Amino acid sequence: MTTYRVAEAAELLGVSDDTVRRWVEAGRVPGDSVEGRTVIAGADLAALAESLADHPDRERTRASAVSARNRLPGIVTRVLKDTVMAQVEMICGPYRLVSLMSAEAADELGLEPGVRAIASVKSTNVVVERP
Repeated sequence: MTTYRVAEAAELLGVSDDTVRRWVEAGRVPGDSVEGRTVIAGADLAALAESLADHPDRERTRASAVSARNRLPGIVTRVLKDTVMAQVEMICGPYRLVSLMSAEAADELGLEPGVRAIASVKSTNVVVERP
């Protein structure tokens, strides 16, 4: 199971470490203590990212500091595959991105909800890679 430290989760969601800690303390996202550090399960972080995309609070994110023309680190929230193609949804900070790729490429990258990935955006193309 993929897990994320608080700082990693904050980077993926585009919020501060303190915000993620408050969300864990408030029960908004489940966190576990491993060797004295708080970690969040990838699937739980993906669910939180999806809920933030559905109800964004733009004032609390660093959206103005991120350029959509760059490589955007994020977390995979959904993968829909058939025999040929895959639709990969990601949350990258305050942005929700969708990429279409071959099902084989999605399998090779090991894309599934909760996995960290990077979206490279240029014009209308979204390329997904693993860090």
